[in-house]
Amino acid sequence: MNKLWTTEFISMGGCNFLVFMSQYIMIAALPIFIMDDLQGGELEAGMAMTFFQIGTVACRPLAGKLIDSVNKRTLMLVATLCFGLIMLGFNFFQTLTGLYSLRLLHGVIFAIATTAAAAMAAMVLPAERKGEGIGYFALTTNLAMVVGPLLGLVIIGSWGAEMFFPFMVMLALFTFVVANHRRMPDAVILPAKKQRHGISISDFIERRSVAMSSIGGLVFFAYGGVLTFIPLYAKSLGLQQETSMFFAVFATVIVLTRPIVGKIFDTKGPDYTIYPGFLCFALGMIFFGQISTMLGLLVSAAILGIGFGALSPAFQTLAIQSAPMERSGVATATYFWSLDICVGLAAGLLGIVAAGYGYTFMYSVVCTGVIAAAAVCYFVWNKYQQGYIVMMHKTCE
Repeated sequence: MNKLWTTEFISMGGCNFLVFMSQYIMIAALPIFIMDDLQGGELEAGMAMTFFQIGTVACRPLAGKLIDSVNKRTLMLVATLCFGLIMLGFNFFQTLTGLYSLRLLHGVIFAIATTAAAAMAAMVLPAERKGEGIGYFALTTNLAMVVGPLLGLVIIGSWGAEMFFPFMVMLALFTFVVANHRRMPDAVILPAKKQRHGISISDFIERRSVAMSSIGGLVFFAYGGVLTFIPLYAKSLGLQQETSMFFAVFATVIVLTRPIVGKIFDTKGPDYTIYPGFLCFALGMIFFGQISTMLGLLVSAAILGIGFGALSPAFQTLAIQSAPMERSGVATATYFWSLDICVGLAAGLLGIVAAGYGYTFMYSVVCTGVIAAAAVCYFVWNKYQQGYIVMMHKTCE
């Protein structure tokens, strides 16, 4: 069966979109609530994101082991139920301590739910269309990145916390329905029959996925510079009002190129999307560092969208395909853990670079250099893999 848009795949994509959207809504709206309603400062507002990241990074490796060890349907039921309870908690525990505690738990549940959704989505896809399918799945994250901040700012700005937190509860309820209304096949939801006793590093990290996860992490490190600092960069150029347009163009280009990129990946192989993706992403980053007008901002968004839209799903696909199907959960967790760490490092390290040398240097030199390093790593790994396959073939002969 070669069908891509099954009910199961759409269900997991919808779940991923809603959970990611909740996070981007919180990123945009929670700092405003903390500063306006709780009289906190920028430090207190930033700590809400810090606690979320701690929960996510700490739980991501555990999530992979958990997903591969238990019934995935039961796990998704529990995770989305807890997600709803956490959103409900925001309506009652409106102190800094309460918010930080809930954000920590939110990060834990976010790691479990998104890893489970991605693993199950990959498992229900036909093998010959896996690259295309994972590309569409990754698109749900990109769309959430655009819709979430806009929605969060509109609700908190127009109706305040009185409507914002109840809205998050309704969003969580909808997520629960979308994620659990359809029963997955037993081959997807049931854990592998043979389970090793004891604990080892392989329970949390899939070594066969580390290479592609690490290179994908470098891509997200560079992208983290855009995601984290574009509000400040745009403000320095007098283009802060156009920031939402940047993300709209960025996401639109990814959506429009997704069918083409996915089919090329599955029919011609990853090299035909990854190398052009690196080229476009690097050129877009160089151009982005030189902009001074709204037109330049939007053109750079389009070029970056082409490059990032080719690279992000490609490395996610390769990371998952590197491992056996029964290890999909750990492979997916390994990939996302790399992204979590690299985006977090980008926020800190690139902030130091921007403060010392400016945004032009940060984007045109440092971020572009990281993209080039990722391309070299992929090229070297490819050559190593080809040489290893040839050596094994000669050994078998």
